Amino acid sequence: MANRTDEELETKEMDIKSFSSSQRHATSLPYIHKVGVPPKQNLFKEFKMAAKETFLSDDPLRHFKGQSGPRKFILGLQAIFPILEWAQSYNLTKFRGDLIAGLTIASLCIPQDIGYAKLANLQPQYGLYSSFVPPLIYAFMGSSRDIAIGPVAVVSLLLGTLLHNEIDPTKNAAEYLRLAFTATFFAGITQVTLGFLRLGFLIDFLSHAAVVGFMAGAAITIALQQLKGFLGIANANFTKKTDIVSVMHSVFGSAHHGMSLLNYTLFTKLLILISPYLQWNWQTIVIGASFLCFLLFAKYIGKKNRKLFWVPAIAPLISVVLSTVFVYITRADKQGVQIVKHIEKGINPVSLNQIYFTGENLLKGFRIGVVAGMIALTEAVAIGRTFASMKDYQLDGNKEMVALGAMNVVGSMTSCYVATGSFSRSAVNYMSGCQTAVSNIIMSCVVFLTLEFLTPLFKYTPNAILSAIIISAVLGLIDFEAVVLIWKIDKFDFIACMGAFFGVVFASVEMGLLIAVSISFAKILLQVTRPRTAMLGRIPRTNVYRNIQQYPEATKVPGVLIVRVDSAIYFSNSNYIKERILRWLTDEEELLKAAYLPKIQFLIVEMSPVTDIDTSGIHALEELLTSLQKRDVQLVLANPGQTVIDKLFASDFANSIGENKIFLTVADAVVTCAPKSVEEV
Repeated sequence: MANRTDEELETKEMDIKSFSSSQRHATSLPYIHKVGVPPKQNLFKEFKMAAKETFLSDDPLRHFKGQSGPRKFILGLQAIFPILEWAQSYNLTKFRGDLIAGLTIASLCIPQDIGYAKLANLQPQYGLYSSFVPPLIYAFMGSSRDIAIGPVAVVSLLLGTLLHNEIDPTKNAAEYLRLAFTATFFAGITQVTLGFLRLGFLIDFLSHAAVVGFMAGAAITIALQQLKGFLGIANANFTKKTDIVSVMHSVFGSAHHGMSLLNYTLFTKLLILISPYLQWNWQTIVIGASFLCFLLFAKYIGKKNRKLFWVPAIAPLISVVLSTVFVYITRADKQGVQIVKHIEKGINPVSLNQIYFTGENLLKGFRIGVVAGMIALTEAVAIGRTFASMKDYQLDGNKEMVALGAMNVVGSMTSCYVATGSFSRSAVNYMSGCQTAVSNIIMSCVVFLTLEFLTPLFKYTPNAILSAIIISAVLGLIDFEAVVLIWKIDKFDFIACMGAFFGVVFASVEMGLLIAVSISFAKILLQVTRPRTAMLGRIPRTNVYRNIQQYPEATKVPGVLIVRVDSAIYFSNSNYIKERILRWLTDEEELLKAAYLPKIQFLIVEMSPVTDIDTSGIHALEELLTSLQKRDVQLVLANPGQTVIDKLFASDFANSIGENKIFLTVADAVVTCAPKSVEEV
């Protein structure tokens, strides 16, 4: 105990000596470092550097420097087709992992694809087509080892909704299909363009919070849309709208009489009792509910024990097989259980001649394709980055965009609709031990065999099973933990999340997307136009100055007001920053006057967070300087960055304020301007 006390005393003595030393340092006015003024740069070079940092920050040509002609050609091919690079080290061990993963995700994707095609208002075979050609293209051009390619629920619903707004899929099925191929073509063109021009940063404008809300809303909407198949509603006038009010009105709004009561269990009696009045089919409900419980239980097993990941992966295929056999044996289709009926046999037919390249539908397809392509891209890039970080390898976002775009362009010419990375299948792919994109090739081969030989077996598959599979799949899109975390971290992000969610659920998918984008942009504009500012104080026994709200022990320097601006100063916020600084000054002077303390003599603006300044910003500083001169307060700047100091000298503002009023640190500014105040502190 005594030793510990001695150590504490020694520490206190050292602190006192250090503080005394800092006081002596302050009173002796040591050498103050000047802020470096960068030499003037050539305008062309400055523009070139800015463009390179914006579009070529990763320097994609670095591998080509100093290489021979043939080597550059090989590197160029590997840049376009990454498979040529990693295939050189491919071996039997990796193939074993890819084979297991490919077979596993194939068992999951086949039933899902048939159901997702329904979301897009397309025939079931088009979902299978979209899991055959696109994964092959991606395997050669993609840079992710874990993404499983194919149709996904959100994009299918979005595409189906946007297409249905233009053409009725039941009355004009041929035109609807052509518009779907056209939208897929332009979705691919959009993705390739973004990747080729290295504009991938544009998708980052859709914030994570907005995406969480949008996905959750889409999951609710998709699940509600499946009630028609899940409940066996045969009403041809079932709403095509996606909002919860319209769907629930269609579910509960119909009524007709019929059917007599039978002696079954209490639950079945209840279903039989209410089914005639609501046009529900109780046999369909029993089938759908039973297998939905089975699918959810399989998911629960997979979550509880990661080694049993294959259970939820193969559960959909098992459900399809068992339910199909059951319906075929019992001929439940004769009792009103709706079945898939017919899936065309054979691989993808060519559809290039069906794409609209002229006429009014060209513009419609382009508009729908851009929206669908951006959403598909956002989902795929997010999935790719997630699994790349888990396996600790780099994912080239621009290459991903080109690969995704190329597969959708080729897909549009081979009877596919928009495909992208699926989170559920990618997670299964990852847990199955996939090593490379060969798992996508394996999956594609299984889909090929299904299209060639197995499609007739799906004839008696009940629609309720497809609805149950989709419902169980989309429930994973609702991330409650992410919503809670968003609420804890940023309330404005939570508003964006909820805005996107309620927009999708109560209006439409496109409205939810519009709200998500609008709120994301509103947040950016708010942060740009109303940046944070802070009053700084000195941390005791140091020369460090920090926000007095964050560090209550920080003390103000008498006669000096220190303010930090936490943003670039542009035309959008320059006037606000000037007025905010003057408000700080006014409030502080009123407090000093009430306490009969000396007035403010120096206003020090800490500019290290100010990354840039424009003409309006310079003008605002000039107005601030004029206002301060009228109050007999001197303006001092601390630590302006290279770009800022360059513009301050170019505008001659540095001469107006005086070069001796620009310092390297706040401590230097305080020591020079108010040395006696530092001694008092």
